[in-house]
Amino acid sequence: MYKSIFRPILFKFDPEKIHQFTFSFLRSTFKIPGIKNILKNKYHLQDKRLEREVFGLKFKNPVGLAAGFDKDAKLYKELSGLGFGFIEIGTLTPKPQAGNPKKRLFRLKSDNAIINRMGFNNGGVETAIERLKKNNNEVLIGGNIGKNKTTPNEKAVEDYKICFEALFPYVNYFVVNVSSPNTPNLRELQDKKPLTDLLKTLQELNKKKENPKPILLKIAPDLTEEQLLDIIEIVKITKIDGVIATNTTISREGLTSANKNQTGGLSGKPLTKKSTEVIRFLAEKSNQSFPIIGVGGIHSAEDALEKIEAGASLVQLYTGFIYEGPKLIKEINQAILDKK
Repeated sequence: MYKSIFRPILFKFDPEKIHQFTFSFLRSTFKIPGIKNILKNKYHLQDKRLEREVFGLKFKNPVGLAAGFDKDAKLYKELSGLGFGFIEIGTLTPKPQAGNPKKRLFRLKSDNAIINRMGFNNGGVETAIERLKKNNNEVLIGGNIGKNKTTPNEKAVEDYKICFEALFPYVNYFVVNVSSPNTPNLRELQDKKPLTDLLKTLQELNKKKENPKPILLKIAPDLTEEQLLDIIEIVKITKIDGVIATNTTISREGLTSANKNQTGGLSGKPLTKKSTEVIRFLAEKSNQSFPIIGVGGIHSAEDALEKIEAGASLVQLYTGFIYEGPKLIKEINQAILDKK
């Protein structure tokens, strides 16, 4: 029904406006008596065999929502109600920021893809915290953190520290985002020395806590093999808990849609193979020494299984969720059960 009725209508309108409309629609829908149980019966697949324990956390199923969809933690309960095993909010920055000028979100329909140059638009970490206080441990939450656009790279670590300290009581794990292509010079922080220093600093803060929380690194799909080997070494040196592979790509190889030359990060089906290759490389070269969350171009259960077989412990959806609808979550979980 989603692909045949709702999606054609939604795709006639500006994608950012539709995103906002969808949030309002879901929020209102979940307030209707009985609707939560109806959606649970339709989209949830509960089975003990789907549970995963990864970096010390128990996930009710291995299919999560990637960062960027619910940046400000406005809809994490409703989205969890569609069957996700975990929700990653953000990217959050210390101060609110509007992001890049509109128009900044583009559908590439013939490519089953999206290009975005949002630029970490969010209401700031403190605003998100007020919403996260209502969670009561109902939803497993990842906190994706970044730096403000106006913060120079030499002071970036301070922004990450602010977000880490503020969010610590309210999220289950952290994701350090240095791989978005939409904040000027941010990807320079992926270089070995600044990245090592940043992660060491956060780990020092983490160790001072009574119950330290997992810290993951989200990487770009455009890294060379040499850079990926550096990532493996950095994980070993800093003892962070894992890697999310991957963020959006700046490549435009093989695209056919009219919007293919828009600047920004490309997500969706064109990223499927590239992100899986990164997962496989990291898993093989590290001897599976750390968990990997696989994300990028998952539009079918088969796409998710390929990432799991390549070495991912968990997977996340974003663009595939937009194109395929919430049924994709259940289809992936069912395919995982069918493989057992």
